Amino acid sequence: MPTRVDKKPSTTKRMIWMIVGVLLLIAVIVGIKVLLVVRMIHGMPKPAPFTVSTTTAKEQPWQPALSAVGTLRAANGADLAMDVAGLVTGVNLKSGQDVKQGQLLVQLRDGDDVAQLQQFEAAAQLSKLTFERARQQLAAQAISKADYDAAAADLKAKQAAVAQQKVVVIKKQLRAPFAGRAGIITTSPGDYLSAGTTVVTVQQLDPLFVDFYVPQSELGRMQVGQTVNLKLDAYAGRDFTGKLSAVNPKVDLGTRNVQVEATVPNHDKALTPGMFAKVTVDIGNEQRQLTLPQAAIVYNPYGDTVYVVQPSKGKDDKGQPLPPTVKQTFVTVGETRGDQVAILKGVDAGTVVVTSGQIKLKNDAPIAIDNSVQPADSVHPAPQEH
Repeated sequence: MPTRVDKKPSTTKRMIWMIVGVLLLIAVIVGIKVLLVVRMIHGMPKPAPFTVSTTTAKEQPWQPALSAVGTLRAANGADLAMDVAGLVTGVNLKSGQDVKQGQLLVQLRDGDDVAQLQQFEAAAQLSKLTFERARQQLAAQAISKADYDAAAADLKAKQAAVAQQKVVVIKKQLRAPFAGRAGIITTSPGDYLSAGTTVVTVQQLDPLFVDFYVPQSELGRMQVGQTVNLKLDAYAGRDFTGKLSAVNPKVDLGTRNVQVEATVPNHDKALTPGMFAKVTVDIGNEQRQLTLPQAAIVYNPYGDTVYVVQPSKGKDDKGQPLPPTVKQTFVTVGETRGDQVAILKGVDAGTVVVTSGQIKLKNDAPIAIDNSVQPADSVHPAPQEH
């Protein structure tokens, strides 16, 4: 009988089947893992919407203005000092007192000078009588022309001596050169003052000047008569208005800035020379600009952006409306005034943008709008204390 020989698969085929089996096993395991991850993701709760506040971009009247920092200066101001040294005999002034032009403020001892003045005046009076007598005698040809000329010259010399001595007496008096308000005086009768020592300051407070600088590029927009608005930290809730009165015809070579002067009425004497002021000059005609609060702008090195609110689209699994989302949009900003900034390009009027909470947002992030607290959006902001 013939013997049957069993056919066994070759080693290569067994290896191929083994590899295929391992790959199928791996595929099954990976599929199970992916299914578990997908189910886990679907089972996770969706992130809650981020709470933000919003505002609507709108057009507003916009007065172009140039801002600067200025210093108040008195129309007339001087630190008064004595021309000569001497002992103080009288102080006719109180600190902070309003004085009139020519008012005597401080008197130095001048008894000797006044006595010498009286002596010179008596000599001048006698010389005048002598001259009158000589003039009459010359008319009657009783004296020579030389004697008359000598009498006339003596009279002029005596009158010059009187005028010179009056100046000496006046130097012992300190008088107000103009009407204004005196500062704090610490001099008392009995004090000895040296020549040139400042005794008191006098400042004319109405009107005041405010000096400030603008870049030379803005020189063409500066015109005498333009309205100037002032804000001071000392008067947070009050605005002061003046007029641009002068523009320096020379540009500073170091800074390339131009000095500008404005005149500010100060009838109630609220302002004081030397005070710091924030100055705004109205330039050009009023126009309309699309504005947003500065808090709505996200300033970045690669460009300024805002988050535009996208309306809700569709419903969730439970049939509830989906929350609105946001989209980051680049904008081109213009001038600023107070808390507002002009938007030149990027959004249109009526666009709703986020004004707070931008740091936690990204494109398509869901949001919940809460406008119970709004950012500052004032044209003329003022510090507030709570």
